[in-house]
Amino acid sequence: MAIQQWSDDITVAELADDPQFTDEMEAMTNDLAERPTNVVLNLGPVSFLNSSNISKLLRLRRQMLNSQKHLIICGINSQVWGVFQATGLDKIFEFTNDVATALATVQLSGEAKGKG
Repeated sequence: MAIQQWSDDITVAELADDPQFTDEMEAMTNDLAERPTNVVLNLGPVSFLNSSNISKLLRLRRQMLNSQKHLIICGINSQVWGVFQATGLDKIFEFTNDVATALATVQLSGEAKGKG
């Protein structure tokens, strides 16, 4: 589990179950408040989400929207995906299968904005 600055404008975070999930999300949210970047969240190691985790994800999403940055969630297992579907969150977050695809999506999105 780690938060890495992949580039000047992209942060990649690999999250795990609580209490690490909460600790990493709080640290990342604080960092992004000071220096907004696009974010790729790898939830591969996460085996469950509780209401507190969902709240933190929604707070991060709002922060990303306010700073006009991209948030992509990737690597979700079927149990966690079921939580996203049951809560309707599968319709408001952007998902990819893996980190590489998420990074490519963020980069292509940035290029498209630059040409607009």
